[in-house]
Amino acid sequence: MMRPVQHTVRLPFSLDKALRALAQQGGVSVYSMLQRSVQIGVASLTSPHEQEALEREIVTELASMSTRLVEMERVVDRVLFTACASYCYARSVALGQAPPEDELITEIHAAYARQQRLAQEWR
Repeated sequence: MMRPVQHTVRLPFSLDKALRALAQQGGVSVYSMLQRSVQIGVASLTSPHEQEALEREIVTELASMSTRLVEMERVVDRVLFTACASYCYARSVALGQAPPEDELITEIHAAYARQQRLAQEWR
């Protein structure tokens, strides 16, 4: 059986302002929003392990995404190097030149470094 109990709540002005804005957004009275806020607050305080489990899950997912991002950066870097090598080989063939392998490798590394520098400047 639910029995209403009355409490007097004193709020800092900033919190009152936020509460009024939330009430207006939700289309409810300030008192209704205050009651909802208290219910949600009490529920979160009485079941902190649910919140901790959620936080652990978020941290785990972020770590997983970070790992995948590092792998993706490696793949993209390798694709850039392969594209530079393809360009240099195709250019030498199109020009009818057959430079020694070590010169071609030097040219490939220079093109790769140039593209990386341009990418850094773009950021």
